[in-house]
Amino acid sequence: MVWTSRPVKALKGNIRAPGDKSCSHRALIFGGLAAGTSRFTGLLEGEDVLRTGWAMEALGATVKQTGPGAWEVIGVGEKGLSQPEKDLDFGNSGTGSRLMMGLVSGYPINVEMTGDESLRSRPMNRILKPLRMMRGLDTAGPDGQLPFAIVGTESLKAITYVPPVASAQVKSAVLLAGLNADGTTIVEEARQTRDHTERMLRGFGVTVGTERLGAEGVRVSLEGGQKLTAIDAAIPGDPSSAAFLVAAGILSPQGDVMVEGIMSNSTRSGFYDVVNLMGAHLGAEEMGDAAGERLINVHAGSAQLSGKPVPERLVPSMIDEFPILGVLAAFAEGETVVTGAEELRVKESDRIGAVVAMLRANGVDAEERPDGFAVQGCGGPPPGGGLVETRHDHRIAMSALVMGTASQNPVSVDDISMIATSYPDFLSHMAELGADISEG
Repeated sequence: MVWTSRPVKALKGNIRAPGDKSCSHRALIFGGLAAGTSRFTGLLEGEDVLRTGWAMEALGATVKQTGPGAWEVIGVGEKGLSQPEKDLDFGNSGTGSRLMMGLVSGYPINVEMTGDESLRSRPMNRILKPLRMMRGLDTAGPDGQLPFAIVGTESLKAITYVPPVASAQVKSAVLLAGLNADGTTIVEEARQTRDHTERMLRGFGVTVGTERLGAEGVRVSLEGGQKLTAIDAAIPGDPSSAAFLVAAGILSPQGDVMVEGIMSNSTRSGFYDVVNLMGAHLGAEEMGDAAGERLINVHAGSAQLSGKPVPERLVPSMIDEFPILGVLAAFAEGETVVTGAEELRVKESDRIGAVVAMLRANGVDAEERPDGFAVQGCGGPPPGGGLVETRHDHRIAMSALVMGTASQNPVSVDDISMIATSYPDFLSHMAELGADISEG
């Protein structure tokens, strides 16, 4: 069903950032693996995260909600993961499915994995390749796409792996397999990706080594055989979800938006760095920490932006924010160019193609490039008036709806159902700020 976002004069208010999706996945996985009972607050209750919780239950953990955003996880501890009685269906969740491939590969179980149509089209060989290198791992998916089985083993061998493409999911899957491998597993990244796995594993009592490789790279190491111990933790606010609210405040003719409790982590801050380069002048206030992550409140007010080339060094730290950056680029004066972002081709959709199509449908001059895109900004509100094909991609849907709040004419999307996978409160939060988004 079509939903439409209409231009409004002002977006104002304070919103608490939803729990970070990446940290929420990892909290349920690590809590389910640990010895003892872990308790989490502020967990994101989107469909993707809930499916990870269901998967951990199928593998022997106990996962239960104790209140809004509050969850208790009793881990499997020394007995380890058990054979699931049915397929693990991850829906649309690339993170949950890929991390789980690494986790289950070190146990003598046969795990059938599947997902929705979008997830079944996404490449998995980038995960399977290093897992196969760890010896003894077998799969029933030679084409590298779900559905397939992961046939685990207790005889994994540690490897040193250099991912050909920067990916926190690949790194995390290898490290999780390394927990049950013989020897020290090492992942070397030419450009550091988000480091939530390393940070949270340390919180659960695992020793994870990190050392710099040149100006931008990192070597992460983990000795096999280490065990996790249960913790209590608050989940920090998601900077990727908060980016939509921040962008709405920047684009609004009378914008005054405060997003509270956002995780501030250099491996996730690229979007905020780039919009400041474009002239947003975001305000930030320190708010303590949660689960080993620094927290800030971010203030976003109306701003005239200038198009900029996005520094390639920032690409890994903003890989999920390029759809909403494309919207900001449409309002900016001058050209914004994105390169080095070929990973966007294999997200929930081909996000390069989806971003360009979204912008063109609303009167913006944009072109695809093999590893990114270029946007000729309108120097103010773009024409709007288009119907955006979301392609089952939650970030395309939310980006288009934010565009509609400040464009010359309303912007519509063909589907919003997938927004629930990552940000179930998006529509209510936008309404609280004063947005006019409705069905039809």
